[in-house]
Amino acid sequence: MGEAPAFFHRGPSPLARFAFFGLLSVAAMIADHRFGLLDTARVGISAAMLPIQTAALAPATVAEVVGDRFTDQASLLRENEELRERLLAYAAAAQEAQLLRAENERLLGLAAAPVDQPGTIARIVSTGRNPFARKVLLDKGVTHGLQPGMPVVDVDGVIGQVTGVGALGSEATLITEKGQLVPVMMVRNGLRAVVEGAGAAGRLNLPHIPASADVREGDLFVTSGIDGVYPPGLAVARVTVVDRNVDSMFARISALPASGVSNHRYVRVLTATPTPAAPEPAASARREPARPGRAPGRPTAPRKP
Repeated sequence: MGEAPAFFHRGPSPLARFAFFGLLSVAAMIADHRFGLLDTARVGISAAMLPIQTAALAPATVAEVVGDRFTDQASLLRENEELRERLLAYAAAAQEAQLLRAENERLLGLAAAPVDQPGTIARIVSTGRNPFARKVLLDKGVTHGLQPGMPVVDVDGVIGQVTGVGALGSEATLITEKGQLVPVMMVRNGLRAVVEGAGAAGRLNLPHIPASADVREGDLFVTSGIDGVYPPGLAVARVTVVDRNVDSMFARISALPASGVSNHRYVRVLTATPTPAAPEPAASARREPARPGRAPGRPTAPRKP
């Protein structure tokens, strides 16, 4: 190889240059540390380098922002789904609590119902096999003291009557069943009548009431107690339609049950029903007790003088 041009051999030696710049650096550090002479220069250099640093960090910043955006969106979607599920669970719990509170109030009302008869709380477990019959199945039977003919009531009035009893369950026929009859009387004026189940749409009829009778819409009929099955004073029906036809001597009167025949799960079965009082014998049928030695009912022959 040929020797380098003389231009590159000019100036001090590398060792001298290293020593010079080393001393210059030490002097600059001492001056900056003791007197703060390089603060202005440092600020200017930082301001000049800021665009370069920003441009150099831009790809990493963009990648971080995009990653955070996708991460935040996925996190928000997950949190939104969790909150929606929690809201549905809370709504179901609130509805269940509301139902339990309503049933608790109903049970308290059944237990404290102003009926002067002992009773048993029963739960409606089914509406029966025949969808066209107004009957319900109860979870109490013979082992709980139930017998056919016992009335079934709720806090609002009469539900029906027990018509079939098993060992652990029973069947109750609702008052809306076609052909079911309940003797009633009106609260407003004491009018006596009979409520008959219509069977359709859970309605009731009051047949054989004269068209001239004082019956109005909204009148309440309660049990009269003359049948010996239902205690007197239990709400049965409220009049909704009064149709007086001039061509008929009877009014067509329709009513709705006063009780919740299709609304509640718990009812009360009255296990002891009142018995109607036996009618007293007529005065003409009364006889004096027979005296000894004389046949009852035969007149005594007059004695001869």
